[in-house]
Amino acid sequence: MSRKGRPLNSVQKDGSPRRSRFFVVATLGTAQTLAWASSYYLPAILAGPIAGGVGVPSTWVFGAFSGALLIAAFAGPVVGRLIDRHGGRGVLVFSNIVLAGGLVILAATHGTVMLCVAWAVLGVGMALGLYDAGFAALTTLYGTDARGPITGITLLAGFASTVSWPLSMFLNDTLGWRETVLVWAGLNIIVGLPLNWLLPVPPRVAPTAVRSARRRIGWRPYKEMFLLAFVFAAAWFVTGAMAAHLPQLLERAGATPFAAIAAAALVGPAQVAARLVEFFLLRRGHPLVSARFAAALHPLGAAVLVLVGPPAATAFAVLYGAGNGLLTIARGTVPLAVFGPDGYGERTGLLGAPARAAQAFAPLLFGLLLNAMGVSVVYISAALCLAALAALFCLRARPEQSRA
Repeated sequence: MSRKGRPLNSVQKDGSPRRSRFFVVATLGTAQTLAWASSYYLPAILAGPIAGGVGVPSTWVFGAFSGALLIAAFAGPVVGRLIDRHGGRGVLVFSNIVLAGGLVILAATHGTVMLCVAWAVLGVGMALGLYDAGFAALTTLYGTDARGPITGITLLAGFASTVSWPLSMFLNDTLGWRETVLVWAGLNIIVGLPLNWLLPVPPRVAPTAVRSARRRIGWRPYKEMFLLAFVFAAAWFVTGAMAAHLPQLLERAGATPFAAIAAAALVGPAQVAARLVEFFLLRRGHPLVSARFAAALHPLGAAVLVLVGPPAATAFAVLYGAGNGLLTIARGTVPLAVFGPDGYGERTGLLGAPARAAQAFAPLLFGLLLNAMGVSVVYISAALCLAALAALFCLRARPEQSRA
């Protein structure tokens, strides 16, 4: 507290985090939309053109993408620890520079070595700049009050696939894939970096408090940590699979290419709609309630797709999108509610490592299964979500901790 009794972070020129919450959510949400659109969602549209330009099979592009997600998994706890100690602004600003650098290398790629290097750099950028880093940055600003802002940035960033897929397709058809990734690189520097720079700096945390928090971090308490790690790993395997193969999966189910792309484009609006429901109707409840509801939506969509066939492509995409939208919020809010804000960044980095590893293998494994099983592969994704639902029911919905 300052001498006038105001929080230390209220003296900044752009206003305190409490008074400027809408501003923080708007700027960080927009920056997150760009970060996701220019990294994670690129392979779904550009894997084929990149493979053709480099002269390798498209599976090699997905393999390099998987490697990027593995790098992000290993880097996550370190990034979270940095944000716990120093706040998120510097880390997020640096993420735009790294993402832009990786995209420039990707645009200049003419062989497999440079392809792998480009995606390795992008993997570091994703660790620095996607949701886990954004959630941790918000927690350093708001503590246990971060649930609302976390939901807010996911509302905006839920449009990332809706922005990325059509825009990447248009730019690729108009300019070519190399120029497309250069456009995304430029947007990271011109748009993303200034937006992240506008984030406020959190109040300084005493080194003794940081050390005290770190003594409580790790995989303790073991039951809750391992259950949540499994939930996020199962859910993010499905997310990684759908992000890379949803249009193709819907085509295998009998939808036309246009209908498949149109249905897949509804994932973003469905995510946003579900997050609006969470914000206005479910936010008074424990985050575990929302997470359980979310885990049931993908299996429901899979059942509809199998039973109805091609006419259910839109319903499947919407139900998957809604569930994924709520689970994304749960990834930020459930650990906050269960463990509190101390050491939140490092803890979510640990919880997110198995999830990112599952994401890393999802595009390749799901693609192989899709080729072997066809549309029946949805039985596997539905089973994973049902297993995650069972694990969530093993966690007791304790009341959320009081404000720090």
